[in-house]
Amino acid sequence: MGSSRMRHIIVGTAGHIDHGKTALVRALTGIETDRLEEEKRRGISIDLGFAHLEMGDDFLFGFVDVPGHERFVKNMLAGAGGIDLVLLVIAADESIKPQTREHFEICRLLGISRGVIALTKADLVDAEILGLARLEVEEFVAGSFLDTAEIIPVSAKTGQGMDELRGALRREAEKTKTKDSSRHLRLPVDRSFSMRGHGAVVTGTVISGIVMLEQELEAHPTGRRVRVRGIQVHGRGVSQAMAGQRTALNLSGAQAGDLHRGMMLGEPGVFRATRRLDCAFELLPAARPLKHRAPVHFHAWTSETEAEMRLLESVDALESGSRGYVRLKLREPVLLLPGDRFIVRMFSPVVTIGGGSVVDIDPPERLRRQAARIRAERLAGGGLSERIKVLVAESPCGMSVQELIARSGARADEVQAAVDSQAVLALNEPQPWLVSRNWIETASSRLREAVAAFHRQNPLLPGVAKEDLRSRELGGVSSFLMDALLRQTPELAAEGDLVRLASHKLHLKEEEAAALGRIESAFEQAGLTVPGVSEVLARCGVEPARARTLLQMLLREKRLVKVSDDLVFHPVALTSVKGLLARHKGERFTVPAFKEWTGISRKYAIPLLEYLDRERVTRREGDVRLVL
Repeated sequence: MGSSRMRHIIVGTAGHIDHGKTALVRALTGIETDRLEEEKRRGISIDLGFAHLEMGDDFLFGFVDVPGHERFVKNMLAGAGGIDLVLLVIAADESIKPQTREHFEICRLLGISRGVIALTKADLVDAEILGLARLEVEEFVAGSFLDTAEIIPVSAKTGQGMDELRGALRREAEKTKTKDSSRHLRLPVDRSFSMRGHGAVVTGTVISGIVMLEQELEAHPTGRRVRVRGIQVHGRGVSQAMAGQRTALNLSGAQAGDLHRGMMLGEPGVFRATRRLDCAFELLPAARPLKHRAPVHFHAWTSETEAEMRLLESVDALESGSRGYVRLKLREPVLLLPGDRFIVRMFSPVVTIGGGSVVDIDPPERLRRQAARIRAERLAGGGLSERIKVLVAESPCGMSVQELIARSGARADEVQAAVDSQAVLALNEPQPWLVSRNWIETASSRLREAVAAFHRQNPLLPGVAKEDLRSRELGGVSSFLMDALLRQTPELAAEGDLVRLASHKLHLKEEEAAALGRIESAFEQAGLTVPGVSEVLARCGVEPARARTLLQMLLREKRLVKVSDDLVFHPVALTSVKGLLARHKGERFTVPAFKEWTGISRKYAIPLLEYLDRERVTRREGDVRLVL
């Protein structure tokens, strides 16, 4: 298939029925693209036909011979999405016809920017008629993307002009920008069938990325996972197919009936299909004014579905020949990305009325019309950095980089590079995440106020529980976002599971300090035969609520240790028990023996032993314990 540096260029033929597109491709390539019996019988192209032409080691042209009959324009649309340049075919003996105009407008609306014009059947007219046809064509394309396109008189029958046409195609190909293989894989399926002994086969043009043997793919919109068993590019087996190449894939994991034209193959879990789009739209001058909520046929890549078109500018009809922002509600989900082009056709009569480009694949539903229009305008006019700012700001608590990839089609490194650090904070743990600095400021302020209020209401407590604060003030955002927010809020300090104002210090009143000492002393003097907690608190000298808060302070500072619900010991007493047991290291003992060693009753012995088990000083083995 030539050298590895060979560029693959997809050429789409366009033009009126019977103007000789299929014959011209056959004359150029030697390949017959009419592959269906019905096509051969009727002499017209119903479905997409494919052929290829190598030009040295530099270019391999893949020809998509799209149908010209009006009834089959939707098939033409299925092939037009991956086209690099158009070969506009106009018969010299008939010149411009209705489908010529429709195909031309479709190519323009799809953003195709280069092409060559072939004046076919040049052998059937004299020089004067050929000259008139050329003048008419020049006038037809004046001011368009084909304004400077070469016009080559040709005859598929005699071979006239074929070398000149190949040269013109080569010159255009040299100016054509290649598709990007570094992007995430997308391959719109334009045909699906079964081959005996092989199973499901699909064909399509790789519009971005690379597809490789044994790669797992996801078929959108169904989400079915398939695996690549075989790859062919123009009939030859290869290990991978790159962006810009027409390819056939033999897939396992699906039957031919599970896959069909309109599906999009991609890497698993990267993208998702949508039913709601905001778009920049152009209504053709020949179309009637478009009403708000008009039903239309929507075509993008190889997909076709019905849609409702909602105008974002005004509820007044969009005037013929004008542009505006629209929201499309699709009947069936389609995988699309910002920048993808589409065509819209009316229901009755079924004619092309306009097209445009996708601005956003998941716009907010409950926006007022004016706000939705301004948002669409902002996204359409800005780059990736602006898109990130808009989408992250709209999300209640930020957005993962993976979600931004799904919404934009950008690579992770492009997203990271496009982050405006003045507006967006980038987090990397536990996953790449972006959050609006406005959200950070608002949430930080809310947390500061909540913690300050807690301190006013609970002056003896060191801080508020972090989990309570997260669920009450931030709607239960992810804990990693809570931690990031606290790091961005220097006025707050997080200590373990508590959050306090960094400036907060406990200041005990005189009676509180005295009560604190009495509580600690009562347990210290009691040794191992401690009194009940409620009894000590009742005698400490302050009311029950403050007394219990003072006890919590002593427990938190480990000046006392809670052994069971109503048994609290001083650390000195517990240290003495551990020292006593250390003298019996390796020995097994019973509860009665422990009571004898310590001189305490069963009321204290059982809770103490369970505490020592938890502390791994002892280990219970049935009715005895081992000193570890």
